[in-house]
Amino acid sequence: MKPQSPIPLVLFAVGLLGQSLRGEALVLDAEAQTALTPDAVLENPLAGNERYVRGELTLYESVPEQIAATAGGQFPQAIILSCVDSRVPVEMVFDQRIGDVFVARVAGNVENVDILGSMEFATAAAGSKLVMVLGHQACGAVKGACDHVQLGNLTALLEKIRPSVVAVQHEFPAEARHSGNPAFVDRVVRANIRRTVEDIRRDSPLLAELEARGNGT
Repeated sequence: MKPQSPIPLVLFAVGLLGQSLRGEALVLDAEAQTALTPDAVLENPLAGNERYVRGELTLYESVPEQIAATAGGQFPQAIILSCVDSRVPVEMVFDQRIGDVFVARVAGNVENVDILGSMEFATAAAGSKLVMVLGHQACGAVKGACDHVQLGNLTALLEKIRPSVVAVQHEFPAEARHSGNPAFVDRVVRANIRRTVEDIRRDSPLLAELEARGNGT
């Protein structure tokens, strides 16, 4: 599949933050999506997050109309990889309406072949201009990795986060390297976001090529 447009890989942590690209249009169409730049796309969820913090959400306005407008097709501007945490509802956190973003969710916002395939679909096939990796404060999966939790299939998932634990543990004394230390957990969350971005670049030549053709970071 030939890449259609450049995209950036963005690392972002919600919780660090304390105009709609649609203009007068209710949802994005193909022409509007094509005209978007990655930088412009990034501004939209950031502005939406500010509305979320202020309690001024717009995503619930005209929901029936949004459903009808997207019934015949979708032209999302971005794909966001998020944790499954129920306290971080992605569309709400960024005040995004139906049809605005693809969302992939997995505990600890780590990547695997299914996540990568979904990202490649969103960008190369469906035209999205941005890949965002979204971490959050007090991540339960990160806490589990910090404490060496072993539980069924969760064990293998947490092993993907363990390298980020190891990467920052030198910054803390041994007795402080646990889930009860918010500062330690926060450092691992940030390291895990960066590692996930690096893993995406490494494991998806297609996404890496799309990024290289643009100015993303």
